[in-house]
Amino acid sequence: MMKLTGLIPLFESMKAQKIKRYKFKFQRSKAIFDVIFFTDTTPDYLLLFGARGVNFSFTIPVKKGFLIEVADLAPEVYKKLVRVLGIEYDPNNKFRPIYFFEDFNKSIPSSAHPRNIPEPHEIAVYTNDVEEADKIYFYGWKDNTIDGKQVTEENLEKTKKLLGYETYLVCRSRNISSKWTDKAHLAVKVTKL
Repeated sequence: MMKLTGLIPLFESMKAQKIKRYKFKFQRSKAIFDVIFFTDTTPDYLLLFGARGVNFSFTIPVKKGFLIEVADLAPEVYKKLVRVLGIEYDPNNKFRPIYFFEDFNKSIPSSAHPRNIPEPHEIAVYTNDVEEADKIYFYGWKDNTIDGKQVTEENLEKTKKLLGYETYLVCRSRNISSKWTDKAHLAVKVTKL
């Protein structure tokens, strides 16, 4: 287990401003990552790392006390991370994920700014395991009770991942679907339900 001490001041700043998701940049060697820190996930918080310009992202749970289990990186994630970082194999100096996270810990911003709250599409580009993954722009709400229909589990899951747990709970209890489009110009600002 490794403690990400750098997350503590960021978390406190987010909490003071009622920010639940925060996006910042992290660079290591030639790779630049968009990092999103989710504090609205349960039971653990979550870090999403998305490599810019490369089809690669991964998540790592942040447990109570800001602890991560570096050994939780799956072998295929480790291999892709090494490739994205441009690291050549050296039997005398093998790359270990802890090195990546030590550098990351040193570069975490200490305060949050509202301008860095991620929009749903900024999360969606790194989340392929949702319904209609190509539709990443929020397009509004649909009250399913009007048509006598039921919100789908797939839509609820996409809502939870892209808009947060609280919004998911409201949609589930009120039978509301989030609507999505693949056209950026049709995107609308997310409104409270």
